[in-house]
Amino acid sequence: MIYGESVLLDGPFTYPEVGATRDAPLPAGYRHVLRDVEVGAGRDVFERAAEALLTFRMHRGAGLTVGTRAPAVPGLPVVIRIGAGPLRLTAPCRVVYRIDQPDRQGFAYGTLDGHPERGEEAFVLHLTEAGRIRFRITAFSRPASALARLGGPLTTLAQEFATQRYVRSMRRLSLP
Repeated sequence: MIYGESVLLDGPFTYPEVGATRDAPLPAGYRHVLRDVEVGAGRDVFERAAEALLTFRMHRGAGLTVGTRAPAVPGLPVVIRIGAGPLRLTAPCRVVYRIDQPDRQGFAYGTLDGHPERGEEAFVLHLTEAGRIRFRITAFSRPASALARLGGPLTTLAQEFATQRYVRSMRRLSLP
């Protein structure tokens, strides 16, 4: 932990619409992401995928460093690191809510001070009545740092790249 990080992790969310990824519509004034894909089929695959999601293995499989070994529960601080060396970005978040139902599993986290963006991202698995597993990523964000604002279209591309990596990681971790 770097000096002062615990203070940041205890601070307030950096956006007022906490929990807005749970219900549509997403708040105005943000860039929105909605990705809904099939990642497999069957109860055993769903349970394996949910375990990978709720323990942040999906994030690690996407190439991110996640500063917790605890499962996602409301209030859990999570520091995500992206990149390496001088290009490494630190993204402090806190889990906003968790979905824990027989056919739906997931969570959302929101940004804290020090994160280059402001907003929230939710990751939800749904086992349909037909036995198919849907993976939905819902997010809203806008730049919070000068670097993110200067990035402009590159920031949007970076978010799209991360979303693609989450989907690939979830598909890979869902395999038998």
